Parts: sequence; C-alpha cells; structure tokens
Amino acid sequence: MKFIFLIAAFNAFFFAILLFQKKPRELHDNILILWLLYLGLFVGVYSFYSHELFTQFQLLSISFTSLFLLHGVFLFFYISALISPKKIFDKINLIHFASFVLFNGYLLVVSFFPTISETIRLDYAQLNISPPFLFIFFLIATILSGPFYFVVSIRLFKKLDINIFNNFSSSKEIDLVWLRKLVYIFGIIWTALIVITVIHHVFNLFSMVFCTDGLFLSLSVFVILIGYFGLKQQIIFSGDIENEQVFVEDTKIKYASSRLTDTEANQYTDKLNNLMVAEKPFLNPNLTLLQLASELGISTHYLSQIINEKLNFNFFDYVNRFRVEEVKAKINNPKFENYSLLGIAFDSGFNSKSAFNRIFKKFTNQTPSQYKSEISKI
Repeated sequence: MKFIFLIAAFNAFFFAILLFQKKPRELHDNILILWLLYLGLFVGVYSFYSHELFTQFQLLSISFTSLFLLHGVFLFFYISALISPKKIFDKINLIHFASFVLFNGYLLVVSFFPTISETIRLDYAQLNISPPFLFIFFLIATILSGPFYFVVSIRLFKKLDINIFNNFSSSKEIDLVWLRKLVYIFGIIWTALIVITVIHHVFNLFSMVFCTDGLFLSLSVFVILIGYFGLKQQIIFSGDIENEQVFVEDTKIKYASSRLTDTEANQYTDKLNNLMVAEKPFLNPNLTLLQLASELGISTHYLSQIINEKLNFNFFDYVNRFRVEEVKAKINNPKFENYSLLGIAFDSGFNSKSAFNRIFKKFTNQTPSQYKSEISKI
C-alpha cells in the first residue's frame, strides 16, 4: 500500500511541474498546481509516517487529519475558476477556509492545556474517553466536508450548464464531463468511506488503519486522474465572454433594468431571424453569443434578452433548432443522398455525434435514422 501512496505523490508533483510549464497558464491551472502540491505532500507524508503519526503524536495526527477539510475547498475553487474566474476570490468565498483555520487554531490553544489535550484523540471511543464538545464538532465538520462539497460541486455544474446554454451553441469540450464523472464517482466512494469511518468510531468495527488507508487510497487514485485530465483542460470562458456573460435564471429580474424598447426588440428579432436564414452563422460549430451579437451589431445582453423573451429559447436551443432544420432539409435534398447522417450533421454545424442525436430527438421526437427512414417511405 505504501508504494501506491508514493506513486500517487510522485504523480501529483510530476503533474504540478508539467502544469507550471504550461503556456499560457490560466487561473484554474494555478489552483490545480496548488491542489496537486497539497495532495502530493498529504499522501506522501502519510505513506512514510502514518503509523507513528496516529499512535505517538495525537494532536499532530488530528491536525494532519484536518487537511481533509481542504480537499473540498480546492475542488470548489477549481470548478469556480473554470466557470467564473474573476469572481472566486471575494470575501464570501474565503469563508471556505474558516473550518480548517478554526480547527487548527483550537488544537493550538488546547495544546497548552495538557489535561484537555490528553482527551483529544481519534481513538477516544475505544478508550472510553469523553473528548471536549468543540473537538467533536470539528471532527464532524471534517467528516461532512466531503459530502458537502460533493453537493456544492453539483450546484456549480448546474451553473455551468446555464452558462453554456446561454453563451454557446455547442457543449463539446467545455461541459467538463471528465470532472463531473470524477466528482460523482469519488463523491460516492468518499461518502461510503466516511460512513465506514463513523461506524468504526461508534461501534468499534474495522480498524483505524483500514479507514485511513481507504481514504488515502481513494485520494491517490484521484490525484492521478485529476492531474492527467486537468493538464489537458483548457479555459472555458475567455476574458471577453466573461465580461459580457449573462446568466439565465430569472428573466423578469434579469431584464427589468434593460433599456431595450419593444420596437427595438422587434426590429432586432427580425434582423436576427433574417441573418440566421440568409447567412447561416449556425454552420459554425463553435458559434457563441458574443460572435452572433457582433454580427448583428448589438450587445450580448440585448441579444440574450431577445432570444429569451421574444423567441422563448436559450441561445443553445435557438441555434441548434436551425441546425436541426438544416439537417432535415439536407436529408430531403437529393444532392445529399450519398452523405451519411453524421456527414450531414457535421455539414450542418454539429460537431459531436452524441450531441447531434440528442438535440435532433429533442426537437423532432425522433432519432435521425427514424426520421430518414420515414422520409424514404414517402
């Protein structure tokens, strides 16, 4: 087991070095570098000193355990940096470090009071010791931090989905599928291991080594995967889009202060629809809200308002509806009879087979092959 931990620690440092050499290096890359260094040191120290640490240095081992509180914090900041990099280091978000700082501040204070510090042990249940309430509180906070940030990550992914639907016409390579899967898998594994640890403390089942080894083994696998995929992750929102980014949450509140008049909105709507039919900008698989707004000569805020309020679509669905109609037209066109469905899809602005099938069925209630089969019968 020790060699697995050492390999994981080595990989963490190795990926951190590769990320440090990455050009250009974005904010999420810098956060991942710190995260990997933290994980590498955490797992590496455990591989060498776990048994001595947990048996001979009780307060130090508890302080070491409190580092689990930082794992979810790094996950939160990493995802946040990918979604909205200019808003993550505000005063509100710094509260995520509070539990870690307070826990270790508490341990530092009680270290000056031997009668209290002697009752602060991870094996207090087996020794029938009654530890202080604050210690139990911080221990519970550490246990719950994993599941808590699992839920927070899911909420962040939902925010990302809103961002994508409001700014992009394609989600390929920007929907963080790899990170979603990683969070879901390890969120479940981490929660299961935490439950086992709780059972160990309450019912004295399993061993402390089994619990800690399980947690660090999952961290080791996580290190390798987050380092590998994170190294290839590009920035999702460029600086320009981030400045004009619009979030579709509550349109009544969102557009309440808009200066766009009904007359202007109707004019822009007609201009937009004419542009989509005549110029077919949707054939660009990477079309964004910013690019389309630039072609129309209006702000992204106005364009988003028109698409949401006048046309009752988000940007993603609005553009892909034209792509679906383009596919249908080409399926009915004899010039494209030798094209495969996927070839027609790519020629119509789609850049992913899975996205094409999903979106086509969403707007037609049929798969592309079912639609083509029905057309051929006519």
